[in-house]
Formats: sequence, structure tokens, C-alpha cells
Amino acid sequence: MNYAIIDGVEYVRKDSIELSNIVLIRTYSAGVHFGVVKYKNGGETILTSARRLWSWSGACSLHQVAMDGVDVANSKISVAVPEIELLETIERIPISDKAAKVLMRAPEWKI
Repeated sequence: MNYAIIDGVEYVRKDSIELSNIVLIRTYSAGVHFGVVKYKNGGETILTSARRLWSWSGACSLHQVAMDGVDVANSKISVAVPEIELLETIERIPISDKAAKVLMRAPEWKI
């Protein structure tokens, strides 16, 4: 089994996430997120194992982030949440395996 349900929330094992299923999402007003697509319909996207890319360094645009990743030492990437529903998706960019390894393994930015 690659997941567990705790208090009604499904958690996916980190080592079972297929890097090729990870996408970068830009929303109208909720920022930039990446994770595994669970559901998409028009502007609605549900991601699992999702993290927010608060700020980044080492890439000139989200296209480069999706292809190469970021400089994790100078970027701010949130803790992961089991699931997030994004209602105003305006871009879905597939992430390369190279970028997925960098982004998913980045240290969690916390205060």
C-alpha cells in the first residue's frame, strides 16, 4: 500500500511518488504550487503531496523552474500538505524528473 488514511485524510508515501506525475501550477491569486495531480477540471486542480513555491532563485521563469528546478539555498518552498484544492489555475506545467528531484527534496522553509 502506498498511502495511509489518518483522520479521513489520505497521505501518500513520499517514496512512492512518481516524479513524472508532478506538475507546477500557477494560480490567479493563490501563488505557485507543485505536487501530484489528483483531479483537474477547467480552472480547478486538486494536488496531493503539494508544496507552495513562495519565492525562488536560480531560474528566470516558471518554465525554467519546471525544467531545471531552483537554487534551494536561496528559495522559499513551504512544507508539504497532503492535499490542496486550487480553484483558479491558469497554468499547469509538467515538471521534468530533474526539477522534480530538486523541488520535492528541497528543505522546508519555516519561521
